[in-house]
Amino acid sequence: MQVQDAVAARLDHFLTLVGSESDAYGPDAALFIESAAHTLQGGKRLRARFCHAGWQAVARFADRKASESDALWDLCSALEIFQSAALVHDDLIDNSDTRRGRPAAHRALQQRHRALSWSGDAEAFGRASAILLGDLLVAWSDDLLELALTEHPHAAAVRREYARMRRDVTTGQFLDIAEESAWEVNPDSEHAERALRVVSLKSARYSIEQPLLLGALLAGADNAQQESLRRFGHPIGMAFQLRDDVLGVFGEEAVTGKPAGDDLREGKRTVLVALTRQCLEPSARRVLDELLGDPELNGEQVSALQATITQSGALAQVEEMISSYAHEADRALTGARLDNASVSELRDLARAATVRTA
Repeated sequence: MQVQDAVAARLDHFLTLVGSESDAYGPDAALFIESAAHTLQGGKRLRARFCHAGWQAVARFADRKASESDALWDLCSALEIFQSAALVHDDLIDNSDTRRGRPAAHRALQQRHRALSWSGDAEAFGRASAILLGDLLVAWSDDLLELALTEHPHAAAVRREYARMRRDVTTGQFLDIAEESAWEVNPDSEHAERALRVVSLKSARYSIEQPLLLGALLAGADNAQQESLRRFGHPIGMAFQLRDDVLGVFGEEAVTGKPAGDDLREGKRTVLVALTRQCLEPSARRVLDELLGDPELNGEQVSALQATITQSGALAQVEEMISSYAHEADRALTGARLDNASVSELRDLARAATVRTA
């Protein structure tokens, strides 16, 4: 729990500072600041853990006694704040009601509007406020990043990778929503490839590969070390998101914090869905298309869709892809110029990211 505890402490310190600087904004702004802080509670701290692991693999290859600096914890925390920003906007785009078993940010803000007896449309207020909330969290992320890189010898390299990460995930998010609109005019044979492109940009690079690289760059990674970590991080990121897609259809609400079959109600055009459609007869494919994206799907309909996906063989194909990506990543670490103990930790993190129920 070292990383999670260190990040929690750093975030608490940062939020205390932000809170003291925000007093002059007045009580209504306090609600806004509190809402942003609330989004930072919980979570697996996956990106911070991979960032730390990337730093450790490089720093302790050079010096076994290398110790974590405030700059490292600031960078790890900046990634977690950016993740919260992405989730706020993601839930808004997907019209998700819950996040981690609690109301999604736009729903929570909607509820606060009603509780305060404010005038106007509570739902519109919640959505508009959530857009701004995500923007605030991005700003906070940049604040901590700059604090981490103050007079740091590797600041330029870290900034370049962080900027690339922001561009990648934003573009990936757009491609995700575009695919939900454009799938009918694109050939069925291209759907899986398009979905995999979204996986790479929206999740694989951003969730695993780039946090690893950011930590490594902070430690002064050379080109060979960067390449080894990229070849490990990207396939693990692909497997991580494919596992997420499986859980979005088959996960249990008590474990995932989201209703069972939530991705089906949201109509997400995932690799799992693309492969299912490829395997179905035209009549069955039409039924799938009619049901997918219906927010009123009941439990029986969700179960029927789950059965269709399983019986088509798509679930087995995705599980095979996850396994293949995991093996590819494991091979990338063989002979890498990285700290041996850290390589073992990277393998543990890879298993945690790809073999999970939440």
